Amino acid sequence: MNTTPIPETTVEFHLAERPEGWPTPDTFRRVERTLPELAEGEVRVLNRFVSVDPYMRGRMNLGESYVAPFELDAALTGGAVGHVVASNAPELPVGTAVSHDQGWRSVAQGPATTFRRAAEIPGVPLSTSLGILGMTGLTAFVGLRDIAEIKPGDVVFISGAAGAVGTAAGQIARLMGASRVVGSAGTDAKVAMLTERYGYDAAFNYNDAAPVAEQLAEVAPDGIDVYFDNVGGEHLEAAIGALHRGGRIALCGASSEYNVTTPKVGPRNMSRLITQSLRLRGFTIGEHVAVAPEFAKAMGEWFAAGKIAYDETVVEGIENTPQAFIDLLAGKNVGKMVVRVDA
Repeated sequence: MNTTPIPETTVEFHLAERPEGWPTPDTFRRVERTLPELAEGEVRVLNRFVSVDPYMRGRMNLGESYVAPFELDAALTGGAVGHVVASNAPELPVGTAVSHDQGWRSVAQGPATTFRRAAEIPGVPLSTSLGILGMTGLTAFVGLRDIAEIKPGDVVFISGAAGAVGTAAGQIARLMGASRVVGSAGTDAKVAMLTERYGYDAAFNYNDAAPVAEQLAEVAPDGIDVYFDNVGGEHLEAAIGALHRGGRIALCGASSEYNVTTPKVGPRNMSRLITQSLRLRGFTIGEHVAVAPEFAKAMGEWFAAGKIAYDETVVEGIENTPQAFIDLLAGKNVGKMVVRVDA
């Protein structure tokens, strides 16, 4: 019998202002509100973990994009996972684990159709459905297989490799047949982790004094075939210069540009796209949700076989969600950054 108290209120964070440059605590406003009565076909979910992700920074700006910007004075949204604590929908009874997009709050409520059952694997944190077993892993899988069209024997370079997508992508590249996988990260400790824990052949610290192009040439002296871009800027220029003829780039993120107040100059060697028949293709995971069943099957097999390592940076308490997001943008995470709601 379920004994979890049914919460009547939720703590949520609203966008108080559109940040210029780096977001600060003043960018967000804490709001506590009483939940309405549960309507027919609705469920109420006690969130266990909420996700903070780099793409959320772009949604704080006005402007045309692949998804509508966050509204001012309205609750922010994002990935979350929790348990149903009240239900007027027989398909999602009390106690069901679900994932959904009502993050940045302690309790979520809405039509059952907006919630998805989440797998509960013995000994595996529920938070993994937001990370390696969820959108993070799917992003890496799609970027390598469908966007970059990785081939056995390819040399693969992944930037921002110690983050959630980067740690997944390095391992998936190897499992898909890459002959060599190299990456970049922002600290020496993260560089060591990439080679010691995640199976990267080599990695470098992009905050070192040497230009990225020089450091990339040291870890991939014979060039690269695939570049999985999480950083943009100088990394993208370096990768274009290192790609073999017919090389492919999957443009997943551009973290070096998210908080700048003036536009950065693009890569200066774009003519190589023509002379070397290179291909750059951007993607957002929302356009590839149909791949999720294939990913789940492949990742489930790899995970069960012990071929996948993962790390999480867990921040305790829903009250600390804004700071967790700010810290994520500053690179203070290893692997997936999540907030444990009920710390």
